[in-house]
Amino acid sequence: MKKPLAGALLALLLAGATAVPAAASTPRETVAQAPAPASAPRAQAVTAVDFAGTVALSNCSGSVVRTPSSLPSDPALVLSNGHCLETGMPAPGQVIKDRRSSRSFTLLNSAGTGVGTLRASKIAYGTMTDTDISIYQLTKTYAQIQSTYGISALTLDDAHPVQGSAIKVVSGYWKRIYSCAVDGFVYRLKEGGWTWKDSVRYTSTCNTIGGTSGSPVIDTTTGKVVAVNNTGNESGESCTVNNPCEVDENGTVTVRQGINYAQQTYTIVPCVGAGNVIDLNRPGCVLPKP
Repeated sequence: MKKPLAGALLALLLAGATAVPAAASTPRETVAQAPAPASAPRAQAVTAVDFAGTVALSNCSGSVVRTPSSLPSDPALVLSNGHCLETGMPAPGQVIKDRRSSRSFTLLNSAGTGVGTLRASKIAYGTMTDTDISIYQLTKTYAQIQSTYGISALTLDDAHPVQGSAIKVVSGYWKRIYSCAVDGFVYRLKEGGWTWKDSVRYTSTCNTIGGTSGSPVIDTTTGKVVAVNNTGNESGESCTVNNPCEVDENGTVTVRQGINYAQQTYTIVPCVGAGNVIDLNRPGCVLPKP
């Protein structure tokens, strides 16, 4: 994973938990040094993407997000990775919900300048099972953030991203924007003891680095968040920490050294109810439960 900068030692300790695909003890394995050709990006108008609404964590990146039905009076939410949690990386199968937190986030404007500090009231949700996300609830509402800083939240797309779509990965930590396209989708992405479903694979120009974890992945046509940046294969190893491998429906393993990945976020939308409460029992919610 694009591990938190302060979490490198922890990642090394976890490296012993490396897992290979359970469905294939002697899997067929291919090594790909470059990604498969992507479909051509859709020829549509491009939305300007900047840093407004992104945040810098102490060790990662993130963004202030809303669902299509969130209200200005709702407490705002910050999206990042599960492996960026201040409580440490959740174990495989672990789900954190409604845990008190006072974590702070530096809010950025369109130019990437920090304009203020936002603070969490709780970790509303966090996991590294099936996906790699953390969702913090803030002490301020969207309306308060807009009134104080003139910055609106980014909207989570409620639809599955499309192969070939032009995207930008916006890192609040590094104040850097990476541009590429959705190269494809990975049935299962395995890294150490964790497995993620239907991950987004980037084309090679999104060469994200440590500290970009939790960055929103924004579709440049809609301006909406379609995924959250989380990992990449650094040294060509297979299924180890910092070297995720792709596993298809038949158990075939593919290693793509230098290629990076994200976790889709449309699955979050059905799980957010009135008042921006994370309700895992809502219809259509498939996020893992505690």
